[in-house]
Amino acid sequence: MNYDLTRRLAAEALGTFFLVMAVVGSGIMAKKLAGGNVAIALLCNTIATGAVLFVIITIFASISGAHFNPAVSLVMRVRGDLSTSDTLAYIAVQIVGGCLGAIVAHLMFGLDLLQLGSTARNGVGQWAGEFIATFGLIATILGCIRFKPKAVATAVGLYITSAYWFTASTSFANPAVTIARSLSDTFAGIAPGDAPGFIVAELAGAFAAAILFGWLFAEPVKFKRAKK
Repeated sequence: MNYDLTRRLAAEALGTFFLVMAVVGSGIMAKKLAGGNVAIALLCNTIATGAVLFVIITIFASISGAHFNPAVSLVMRVRGDLSTSDTLAYIAVQIVGGCLGAIVAHLMFGLDLLQLGSTARNGVGQWAGEFIATFGLIATILGCIRFKPKAVATAVGLYITSAYWFTASTSFANPAVTIARSLSDTFAGIAPGDAPGFIVAELAGAFAAAILFGWLFAEPVKFKRAKK
C-alpha cells in the first residue's frame, strides 16, 4: 500500500462508519415503512447493506484495502499483508467508526443516541450462521484477490446480500459491526450479552476459511518431468 497509515486508518474508520450507518439506518427506515412485514423490512435492509458495501469497497480499496472488518484484518495479518501494529490500529478504528455509525443513524431518525440492543440472537443455529457467513466472506475475498481483484466490491456486496437470507443470523460476519449493533435497540440490533458468541463464531469462520482457501488458492506446484 502506498498510502500512509493515517490515511489508511481514516479510510477504514469512514468505511466502517458508512457500513454500520447503512445497516442500522436502513433497518430503522425499513421497519417504519414495512407495515409489520418482517420479510419486506429484511429485504430493504439487505439491499442497502449490499449496495453500500459495493460503494465503500470501490472507493476505499486502493487506500486501505477496504477491510472494514476485524476478521478480515486478522486474516490479512496471518497472510503477511499487514503488520501486527497496523492490524491492531485497523481493528481499533473499525470498532470506533462502526459505533459512531450506529449513533449517527439514531440521530438521523430522532432516537436516543446511546442505546443497548435487546434483540436476542443466540444458540447453535445463530452461531453456525455467523461461522458460515464469515467463512464464505473470507473465501469470497481471497478468491477475488487470487483470481479477479477488480471483482472484490461486486462479489462481497453480492455475497453479503445473499448471506442475509441463507443464514439464520442474517450474516453480521463482522466483529466491529456486531459490537456496533449491540449499541442499537432497533431492527438491526443485538443484545450485548449475545455479541460475544457471534464474535467467536465470526473469528472461527474467518480463520477456518483462511486455512482452507489459503491452501486451495495457492499457486499450483510445477512438477518437472523425470528424465528417461
